[in-house]
Amino acid sequence: MPTPEKEEQVRQIQELIETSTVAIGTNNNGLSVADMTELRRVLRENGVRLRVVKNTLAHIAADEAGAPAVKDIVTGPTGIAFGFDDPAVAAKTLTEHLASSRIPMTIVGGYLSGRSLTPEQVDNLAKLPSKEVLVGQVLGQLQAPIAGLVGTLQAPMRNLAYVLSAPQVGLVTALKAIADQKESE
Repeated sequence: MPTPEKEEQVRQIQELIETSTVAIGTNNNGLSVADMTELRRVLRENGVRLRVVKNTLAHIAADEAGAPAVKDIVTGPTGIAFGFDDPAVAAKTLTEHLASSRIPMTIVGGYLSGRSLTPEQVDNLAKLPSKEVLVGQVLGQLQAPIAGLVGTLQAPMRNLAYVLSAPQVGLVTALKAIADQKESE
């Protein structure tokens, strides 16, 4: 018979699975309290929540959340980093901190949009630009053809203006040459 504490833990894990955009499983075997505290602080600053979970409770929560693929990232002593906004930011923050601090933690895999991710896919996700940068790049790509079209549509009018102003420029140049010639005589 499950205890009320375990039922509450399952409910909390289920809620995290349902509300997060990405979940990244980590093996936190041999991690000191100081390292875990520092990691949680860094992740929290970037909108990521790290939760150490019991495997059985995480499996139950994954089933209840309708996300059985989460069970793929729960093996051994497990911590799950839940990202709530941009999945790339969560992956990038975790992988960069693990690389820079050299703490003994490995990424087991991830869960994104109903699919499980391998550690390599999580690493690739971390290398993606942020959502804002990607949106800017797409908008830039969309804007370039429009700017080219505007330039093409303006070209006939611009060319007509050059043709109409050319005789005036030529007349001014000719009059100046005549004036210079008379002054030199």
